[in-house]
Amino acid sequence: MDTTEISVNKKSVKDLLSSGSTSKFVIPDYQRPYNWSDDEINTLFEDLWEATLDSITNQSSNKTFFLGSIVTFYNKEKNEQEIIDGQQRITTLFLLLRAIYTDLSKNEQRNEKEENFINEISPCLWMKDKYTNNYFKDQILIDSKIIENTEDKENINQNEVLKEILETGKVKEGATDNYSKNYLKLKELFEEKSKNEAIKIFDFIYYILNNAILLPITTNDEETALTIFSTLNDRGLPLSDADIFKAKIYNHFSRNGVSDEKLKQFVYDWKKLEISSKEVFKEGMQQLFYYYMFYLRAIKKDDKTTTSGLRNYFKEEKFESLFDEELITKLEKILNFWLVVNNRISLEGEEWSNDKKILQILDCLKNYPNEFWKYPVITYYLTYKESENFKVNFLVFLRRFYTFLIVKYIQMPSINAVKADILKLNIKIIENQLPKFDKLDYIESEEFKKALITPHYKTIRMLLLLLAYNNENQEDLLPHKWEIEHIFPQSWNDNYINMPIETLKEKVEHLGNKIPFEKKLNIKASNGYFGKKKKEYAESKIEVVKTMAESSFEDWATNNIEARDKEVIDEIQDTLKNWVNDYDKINNKEVLPTKEDLKKIEEFRKKGFI
Repeated sequence: MDTTEISVNKKSVKDLLSSGSTSKFVIPDYQRPYNWSDDEINTLFEDLWEATLDSITNQSSNKTFFLGSIVTFYNKEKNEQEIIDGQQRITTLFLLLRAIYTDLSKNEQRNEKEENFINEISPCLWMKDKYTNNYFKDQILIDSKIIENTEDKENINQNEVLKEILETGKVKEGATDNYSKNYLKLKELFEEKSKNEAIKIFDFIYYILNNAILLPITTNDEETALTIFSTLNDRGLPLSDADIFKAKIYNHFSRNGVSDEKLKQFVYDWKKLEISSKEVFKEGMQQLFYYYMFYLRAIKKDDKTTTSGLRNYFKEEKFESLFDEELITKLEKILNFWLVVNNRISLEGEEWSNDKKILQILDCLKNYPNEFWKYPVITYYLTYKESENFKVNFLVFLRRFYTFLIVKYIQMPSINAVKADILKLNIKIIENQLPKFDKLDYIESEEFKKALITPHYKTIRMLLLLLAYNNENQEDLLPHKWEIEHIFPQSWNDNYINMPIETLKEKVEHLGNKIPFEKKLNIKASNGYFGKKKKEYAESKIEVVKTMAESSFEDWATNNIEARDKEVIDEIQDTLKNWVNDYDKINNKEVLPTKEDLKKIEEFRKKGFI
């Protein structure tokens, strides 16, 4: 069994780059494009120049300048050094040495120093013929395989641009890519120093080759190299799993005879998805793959509560799921779903995305205190979105799912309380469009009613949204920015009240004393008392708040809180029971009697019918 080896040895620029003659440097396809700008180029060049001057002034030929660490994976099968971290610096150093070589070799009549440094730089750029000692300038020591991220479908090959510059020392007229711009900039800077500081220019070249030091960290295991990179990287742009997935997919298609046109289309589609996903998720494509992973787990009946990291999950199955020809389409569907939920965008041809009731219950679910609710919803959507009765079934499922989540969390307020059940539900969804849920006797209990008086703080927003959307006049979704308003304020003037302080403190946090309120209006209302705040309540577009403004009360005391406690708790309890009944009726299951059913039964009893 192979063991992971890690070597760390500082090397000069000359020693490091020339090592490419025995094991070529490769920039893997999942790396981001070369993106150094003038600022980085100027900084590197001037730092090296200042370090050279300092070594001359202090007469210290051994004084070094540290250029940073380089993380590489030694691919034994291909005899290549894959650059995991440091590709921007290494690429720039290749361009810098090529610029210096070009300048030194422009004259046919060269002095001894020029000839010497041409011979010093050559093995840092090209392979050497062992029989003639001539250099093959078409065999450069670095190979970029970065997948192009062009937003159009033009055949622009930046990798070929780098190769051509290092081979010929020339740039195409009008070129605007970073390789060309930076190469020309380095040439300009070197030529300027050669003209104005000629006496020091050979010290500069010597210093770059011998005293500019890098710290290569090399391992024979790709995962270890990526881990080291993630640990060392502090520039805010570590490689994501999605970057690596992109390369795996591209390579797979390329190896299996997919046409250049389709490869180009894949890169184009990926880029569009990458841009759009950043508008919806902080983690962009990474988040899409995370949802997709749980969808795959449902299909494979995987309900393990411990999950390896995203990359490890796909690696364990040799990335086979990523090679699905419908992958991009499925990821687009996931993204479109979240565009509806998070960005409130309607989807053409999908009626559910305009359905008020579906959008309202999804808005309620968004306020669940952890991510677990998202996995079954995505699984449901991907599995059944094309089914005939999707809109109807989706609504009853979402409501039944909300009921399960809110009851479970109130009963057991822990973020992991539902994890195992969620993963099992995920699998059930694949098997049945209306999967079986456990019976919820707890809804009818006095314990549940009592818990609703002062529910766990992480469930309050979900409950307030339910109450807000229960108002039949509430046509629009609540604004993104709303806050929990305490009808009787959390801060008060003790002279205003005539009751024990501890009693009031306890009542203020009751559910009956809370409503959702637009942030701007809430700030305006401040800690005013009920009579004074009714003016701001009247300006609200939230119907449950406007109803409070229409109240005949000019004061709001503990008796009002207690009365509203009973009102909202009964409403929540009845709503949840109705949602369970609606779900069970579709499944032809036994249903629980609603509050109205119980009233009718009691009337029949009084009349002697039963």
